[in-house]
Amino acid sequence: MSEDRPLPAAGSPRSAATDETPDIWSALRHTTAARIGLGRAGNAIPIGEVLKFQQAHAVARDAVHAALDIATLEAELAPLPSVTVSSQVSDRATYLRRPDLGRLLAPEDEDRLKALAGEPYDIVFVVGDGLSSTAVQRHAAPVIQACRRALSDWSIAPIVIARQARVAIADPIGAALGARLSVILIGERPGLTVSDSLGLYMTYGPRPGRRDSERNCISNIHTRGGQSYEQAARTLAWLARESLRRSLSGVDLKDDLPAEALDAPQATPHIPER
Repeated sequence: MSEDRPLPAAGSPRSAATDETPDIWSALRHTTAARIGLGRAGNAIPIGEVLKFQQAHAVARDAVHAALDIATLEAELAPLPSVTVSSQVSDRATYLRRPDLGRLLAPEDEDRLKALAGEPYDIVFVVGDGLSSTAVQRHAAPVIQACRRALSDWSIAPIVIARQARVAIADPIGAALGARLSVILIGERPGLTVSDSLGLYMTYGPRPGRRDSERNCISNIHTRGGQSYEQAARTLAWLARESLRRSLSGVDLKDDLPAEALDAPQATPHIPER
């Protein structure tokens, strides 16, 4: 190296070739959240990147294991009525090992919900902790509020908060309440980039035994580059209206919402709201 050439700053990325080789990864790193062009320290990844990876892994694990703060969620949903139920899972360890039990509603809670059934509801919203209670804690209440605004003329059942829940638990919940549609908002499996992504699953004619192919999914709802609350609500409202009109949901109900509808201005709120 020439004596008059300054040494690179400590920790600065070095190319695998020479100092004159441009850092082709610099521009690409701004276009994706993926871990690319991390550089190297000898034959290993730089310690700073290793620590970032370990931190992301810890955040993802916390999202899976953290308990949902139901009292806070109920306060955020107020004044909307809500009721809390449980699946047939007693603890988080069992939940992770036995997904089948997370799909089943506790028998005593099914009886409680049947007592709340009255005039047939158009739709019931279920909030389930799923695999990321962090996602539910952050996004479920504002998403439901946006959905309520988009479906302000619909008959909506009391919101059901389900502990240790899998997607299919919305089937017995919807059946017990006599709802024509069930929609469960649930924490998606956390990744090393996004640990708080919320998913939304809609089922026509909910009842035990419904297949996953009979559901419509709106996924990747979060505030860091995912679907916005209002966008998800507009998509759900369109799917829900089409579902009742055609008496079906799932693979036979395509998301043909016009692109301009996704960019439509937000409707004036009427009623605030897995």
